[in-house]
Amino acid sequence: MITVWPEYLNKNLSLNEGRKVAREYCVKDPSIKEVETALKRLGYTYKVLKENSYPGRWYDNSGRVLVEYDNSKLELIREIGLKLKEIRN
Repeated sequence: MITVWPEYLNKNLSLNEGRKVAREYCVKDPSIKEVETALKRLGYTYKVLKENSYPGRWYDNSGRVLVEYDNSKLELIREIGLKLKEIRN
């Protein structure tokens, strides 16, 4: 299982603040609901935990998603990011 926080895909954050991939794979302020929609459309098995806070932003209950995925975490985050961009356009 791979943990995905919306902060990983937030274009407004720096790499030091939690973003994990290049801005080209990110969107502005993604919600946990959008991440869930992207995973659903990608066909992955996942579990949403809405009451969790990203450690670096403990004051913001952004939630997280646990995803069953066999390759690297960065590959998964890039896939989700591209799907989020597609959904928003």
